[in-house]
Amino acid sequence: MDVTMVSGYFLALLVGVSLGLIGSGGSILTVPILVYILTVNPVLATAYSLFVVGSTALVGGVRNAFNKNVDFSIVWIFGIPSLMAAYLVRAFVIPAIPDVVFSAGTVLITKSLLLMVLFAVVMLTASVRMIKSGNSGTIAANIDVSYSKLVVLGVLIGVLAGAVGAGGGFLIIPALVFLAHMPMKKAVGTSLFIIAIQSLAGFMGDVGQSNIDWSFLLVFTLMSVIGIFIGIALSNKIPGEKLKTGFGWFVLIMGIYILIKEIFM
Repeated sequence: MDVTMVSGYFLALLVGVSLGLIGSGGSILTVPILVYILTVNPVLATAYSLFVVGSTALVGGVRNAFNKNVDFSIVWIFGIPSLMAAYLVRAFVIPAIPDVVFSAGTVLITKSLLLMVLFAVVMLTASVRMIKSGNSGTIAANIDVSYSKLVVLGVLIGVLAGAVGAGGGFLIIPALVFLAHMPMKKAVGTSLFIIAIQSLAGFMGDVGQSNIDWSFLLVFTLMSVIGIFIGIALSNKIPGEKLKTGFGWFVLIMGIYILIKEIFM
């Protein structure tokens, strides 16, 4: 095992720590680690990300369920539309996109480039949400509860998860607080279950179409699962909202770097 692989497995711990501490950020770390450090093809990396983040979030979700921090009625309302959308995108939309999306002269837009640029945009959006929520301390709940909006948002986040391998925790948690009047701790626990079912459903759409290295994927996932237990333990000692602000700035820088690297380098 070379230094690069060891570094990748170590960084997988951080994926789990992020999910354990703040309930999001797993996929935002996973895809860049796989693509830029472990040189995994971007399309395959988004599939791997769905499995890693889904499995890790499931472990964290079960842990939160034992602590009564999961609202399963919301999991089904939000999660079923989300998992259906994620599966359909991975099974039918992504395979339908040609390897070369556009070519004219010196301009070449590939499927991999398109996915990484889209992922960078997701990172920039996530970073702004993390920075704002981290600085605001708490999110005030809206007086109007709209479960129909939760269903629509579930579909949209499922499409996002399927397209770029992102769990969408940075969108799910505020939605649960605003639309379902959910306390932050319960929103994080419920979000982990939603991320788990939509991500694993999306990965199932890839199983028959991607050349999956199961031995690598399972070890990487195991490291991430270990990380989420570390993150959950640290969450009792470290204020997650303060960490979210710092992590948001890191994600912002990474998103800008990916855009520059993919478009100009």
